[in-house]
Amino acid sequence: MAKALLGYVGGSDPRVLAEMRRLQQRVQDLESELVRIQAENDALSAAARRHGGDSLLEGIDVSKAEPALT
Repeated sequence: MAKALLGYVGGSDPRVLAEMRRLQQRVQDLESELVRIQAENDALSAAARRHGGDSLLEGIDVSKAEPALT
């Protein structure tokens, strides 16, 4: 399985290695973005708790809400 993860299918094709490096970088970028978004979400949740919890949602009348476009 390690050979498959390293792109070792019939030899070291430079195109496969380049694609593997590109995908590894993309995964790292997405992991970094996930950490940043989780931290932002935590900060927003903490701010919402400090300012009355669900006060942002109290003004929404669910019975009159329109469905989201899909």
